[in-house]
Amino acid sequence: MRGIARPIRHFRSVFQHQRNDYSSGLVSCRRQLIDISSGSAYKLRKDAETHRFRDPTFMISRAYSAEAVKVANGEKNRAGPLIEYERRTASGELVDGDTCQLGTLRELQRLYDELVESADACRLDRYTASEKGGRSRWLWSRFMPQSSYSPVKGLYLYGGVGTGKTMLMDLFFDQLPCSWRKKRIHFHDFMLNVHSRLQKHKGVADPLEVVAAEISDEALLLCLDEFMVTDVADALILNRLFGHLFSDGVILVATSNRAPDNLYEGGLQRDLFLPFISTLKERCIVHQIGSSVDYRKMTSAQQGFYFIGKDLSNFLKKKFEELVGEHKAIPQEVELVMGRTLQVPLGANGCAYFPFKELCDRPLGAADYFGLFKNFHTLALDGVPIFGLYNRPAAFRFVTLVDVMYENRARLLCTAEGTPIQLFERIVTIADAQNMAPRTSSRSRKNDDSDLCVDNELGFAKDRIISRLTEMNSKEYLEHHAAMLAEKPPLREVVN
Repeated sequence: MRGIARPIRHFRSVFQHQRNDYSSGLVSCRRQLIDISSGSAYKLRKDAETHRFRDPTFMISRAYSAEAVKVANGEKNRAGPLIEYERRTASGELVDGDTCQLGTLRELQRLYDELVESADACRLDRYTASEKGGRSRWLWSRFMPQSSYSPVKGLYLYGGVGTGKTMLMDLFFDQLPCSWRKKRIHFHDFMLNVHSRLQKHKGVADPLEVVAAEISDEALLLCLDEFMVTDVADALILNRLFGHLFSDGVILVATSNRAPDNLYEGGLQRDLFLPFISTLKERCIVHQIGSSVDYRKMTSAQQGFYFIGKDLSNFLKKKFEELVGEHKAIPQEVELVMGRTLQVPLGANGCAYFPFKELCDRPLGAADYFGLFKNFHTLALDGVPIFGLYNRPAAFRFVTLVDVMYENRARLLCTAEGTPIQLFERIVTIADAQNMAPRTSSRSRKNDDSDLCVDNELGFAKDRIISRLTEMNSKEYLEHHAAMLAEKPPLREVVN
């Protein structure tokens, strides 16, 4: 079955358009910082102007920049993420990078050069590959199946929140030739696609092999953003799935907040996941982005979209109606994958309204959220609570919701019980909990935080979500959102 389907899918992939995600950005981020650690709303710090010329790393980055410019001038046909990065920093589109980002760009440029040099051996060009993928090759593969590992190793980038991983990934992906079999996708979305394909091939002897064959026919260079394993169903299939993918010649480029050895830490049946970590490190070069700068917070504050306080439902609905404009908000139904649907309490003009409990206290997941934001560009979310032990499942869903919103560059209008930092104050990692002072006779149980939630996955995710919520409320993000809407056709109305 796999052999018959491969040439058909291969031919079809020639005409399939792959979406290029636009670069997420450190655009015009030199101005001011946001202080969200105090007060009842975001406040602009007057003393937060950055002075890049006083930074000792500036001279290092400029020296490296000069070297890159010389290379670019010496070879007119030279291209790649480092050259494009230099062009954007020179034009003021991006902030001058620190040494950590430049080190990562060096790795990405090295990989880019290797891929260009080995494009034929890696079968990256869809048109060349399709010419070679004739009937004779198909018949040979039917009788003599064999592995075809890529001669080029992939790259696994990991680092803290706001270090520019997504921007660097986009920069790399956008420089790749359009004719290559490539795909850039969020890890959540990728796994949803895998499970959907598995459902379609239910009953086949080895559905994972068939799914891997389909994916490798469409893209041999797979760029996955936000590699984060939290689901046991994902954890149990990743080793076999990527075993097939790598055997089919797939090259993986991934970004993550976690080092490979820390993926799915503390997860159920993690011993069955450990072989995947070994496979990942064997087929990818691992590189850490060690920046202490959170570029998402280097934005200008914007009042009016994140409201702190209780009993603000009527206020939020009024703001929601202002965004909807002359359109009438009515209940709607959104189609999801595999025939499922999601009920939207109120929706109109690309805007959806949900009480927090209806979106995060119900058994919903990434598939539901992706389906929602394929139909709506703005979410009004009422009543985001402080997270702790009692509402840990809702905290996981909120983390997934924010990740999906950020990936889709959606706009958030919400009411919450605290600032983004305050929402996650009670969420800690195991290491944080061990470092906390123990109870003494002078400290009563009442003063202890009995709602403290010790969870490694949430503890590591909270910094990313705080950072993203900060950026999503920034002037730059909202201006980018408005510009994106101006370029897109209106979203279709989905009426129940």
